[in-house]
Amino acid sequence: MKARSVPVHTPDITPEIMLRAYAAGIFPMAETADDPGLFWVEPEWRGIIPLDGFHLSARLARTLRSDRFEVRVDSDFAAVIAACAEQRPDRPETWINGRIRAIFGELFTLGYAHTVECWRDGRLVGGLYGLSLGAAFFGESMFHRETDASKVALVHLVARLRHGGYRLLDTQFQTGHLAQFGTIEIPRDAYRLRLEDALRHRGNWFAWPAATAVTGAEALAALRG
Repeated sequence: MKARSVPVHTPDITPEIMLRAYAAGIFPMAETADDPGLFWVEPEWRGIIPLDGFHLSARLARTLRSDRFEVRVDSDFAAVIAACAEQRPDRPETWINGRIRAIFGELFTLGYAHTVECWRDGRLVGGLYGLSLGAAFFGESMFHRETDASKVALVHLVARLRHGGYRLLDTQFQTGHLAQFGTIEIPRDAYRLRLEDALRHRGNWFAWPAATAVTGAEALAALRG
């Protein structure tokens, strides 16, 4: 997939600069977790999940209704982004370096970055994190330590975004894993139009309060709403 990338040479990237970048349709990545540098990326084709076109298999719907996992939001941002940055056998390299973790930690404190987390028996076993701006949510990364944990987190994310009036879920790129959920690719100019529209509105991440335990049945109802 082709993407324009511009190295970042400035020593400090503030949360304000990061928010402006996302509002302009670009996002940062690192070559590896150990690389201190960052570069900006603006893909020619952007991956998005249409919030009214999310695909959910019957098997995953059954897992969701079983409430196998306790789903929380924003309870342990540091642990989620650390898990997303971990090297795994199927992913020996990661683009989440120390600078990205630090900046997103600040954005979490400011209320822009969020997590959806799956817990089981007191352990964090899966989840995702991303950035909320206007009525757009920019999904950054996800992880799982138990089967279906990241998938359940994604379903709860989409349900929360629908419930909160969001208009855009950006996945950055299309992948085989995300394709099963209805992810599509759109050209850069079409993405910018959708982004501009989403930024003119305001989604409510806490339409379901953070302390409220949203069940799988409630999440499914929001998807079908």
